[in-house]
Amino acid sequence: MAPGLTRRRFLEASATTPAGAAIPQHAPSAGRLQQSVCRWTLPGSLPEVCRRVKAIRLQGIDLLYPEEWEVARAAGLTCSMGYPSRRKNFIADGFNDPSLHPILIEEINTAIPRAAQAGVPNLIAMFGNRRGRSDAEGVANCVAGLSKVAPVAEKYGVTVCVELLNSKVDHPDYQGDHTAFGVAVMRQLNSPRVKLLYDIYHMQIMEGDVIRTVRDHQQWIGHFHTGGVPGRHEIDDAQEVNYRGVARAIADLSFSGYVAHEFLALGEPYTALAAAHRTCLV
Repeated sequence: MAPGLTRRRFLEASATTPAGAAIPQHAPSAGRLQQSVCRWTLPGSLPEVCRRVKAIRLQGIDLLYPEEWEVARAAGLTCSMGYPSRRKNFIADGFNDPSLHPILIEEINTAIPRAAQAGVPNLIAMFGNRRGRSDAEGVANCVAGLSKVAPVAEKYGVTVCVELLNSKVDHPDYQGDHTAFGVAVMRQLNSPRVKLLYDIYHMQIMEGDVIRTVRDHQQWIGHFHTGGVPGRHEIDDAQEVNYRGVARAIADLSFSGYVAHEFLALGEPYTALAAAHRTCLV
């Protein structure tokens, strides 16, 4: 896959891509984990993507914009993680920058009631790029901003999930690049409706020790993303994470949220997605 590819660029480039090969099928068992997939990783129109994801027997689809939420629901899928808006620089401009708090707070607090009405359980948010801030300053700023959305999220029963990303390969200067940073924010907020989006791909790159970290900090995690390391491709035996073992460890914690697949397949994407689904059927 071309270097520098982003979620948005892939989504735009794939909007007119033909659906491709036949839909892979497998046993109907749902396992102990709710599985979904990030929309930006799959080719085809959204209705076609939903049809094929449903056929693979995933329960949800991640990272849809507000005007797309009802498309997933009409297809019998949950939008398991929604964007609150189509704002530019969504990843880099996050809650660690207090000058952005008015925009971010209004964006999320406006989206929360709409998400609740559409049956969207989670909305994504970002810590933002460091831009010279110390971790202590970044944590304090994130707590101050997110504390203004937590009451609204609690009122409507929607969880705001703030994503941990790697700064080594994909997102240079991103401040929330270690679990400890995210947990420091979550501990101070102590809200049942503001959690971490723990991206296994990103945290394997930055720190590894995934299973122990997830066990130690399970109360602060609301959502997971997958992806093979290195390269963010299939979660098969060609990469370094034992995803079946990780999935089993997450399920053993009685995790009730979603594990969303977010990888760019080197092979046929829906065949790869079906294989990932089977890997995480634990």
